[in-house]
Amino acid sequence: MAELGLPAAYARVVGSRVRAQLSYRSSFAVNVANAFALGLLEFSEIYVLLANAPTLGGLTFAQAALVFALATLGFSLADLVFGQVDQVPAYIREGTLEAFLVRPMPVLAQMITADFQLRRAGRTVFALLVLAVVLVRLDLPVTGRTIYLLVATPLVGMAIYAALFVVAGGVQFFLINGQEFTNSFVYGSAYAGQVPGSVLLLPVRVLFTFVVPATVTAYLPALLIMELPGPAWLPAALGWWAPLLAVWIWALAWFAWRSGLRRYTGAGG
Repeated sequence: MAELGLPAAYARVVGSRVRAQLSYRSSFAVNVANAFALGLLEFSEIYVLLANAPTLGGLTFAQAALVFALATLGFSLADLVFGQVDQVPAYIREGTLEAFLVRPMPVLAQMITADFQLRRAGRTVFALLVLAVVLVRLDLPVTGRTIYLLVATPLVGMAIYAALFVVAGGVQFFLINGQEFTNSFVYGSAYAGQVPGSVLLLPVRVLFTFVVPATVTAYLPALLIMELPGPAWLPAALGWWAPLLAVWIWALAWFAWRSGLRRYTGAGG
């Protein structure tokens, strides 16, 4: 492995995980369908809300669906790559974390490749499907600005949600059975990113923009794409600052992860 170089070693590990999952085709198909259905279930909430009201937070159904699609795409990509980090409590309880620590590779990189689950791509497929339908319905002008935002927004969203997974993983080293708490933090942020930021109460709106930048994963870039103004304390122009907010949350993630690893003393205490 070491002679191959780290990127090649990680690629081989991920490749072996994918081949193992694809060898059980029926099971894999069912798991992908379940992930697809999860995205459909989340989308149905937006549909039910807008079936009884003309707008949600000032957005029509198609406009709110654009926010949902961009946020879900970013989160599903982060979950595909970094979702395994939420297994830190299990690794600590079982004492398997020591195996990562003694290898000459970054612990985080080992962890995200240790149990790579391709089945999670079903949610990504659903988000792409919704995005394609919504773009046809909205009939947006094809400009360099629009193309840039449509490509960059899911990638920046992925970076932000991935950082939240890492923050939650680092915090687990300080908590006892705190997985439910950190899951509410990560998945709660994902939910906040899927809905128009204008429906959030002002304190919550500020929290999920300037502390945990969930609204910049989809809502604010979507406003820029549709050339709409933002609500109070949430101007659409903040969407251009999404990459910098991603850097901020990754700085927090790095600090939380490094602090957690330094605190860890082994399964024996």
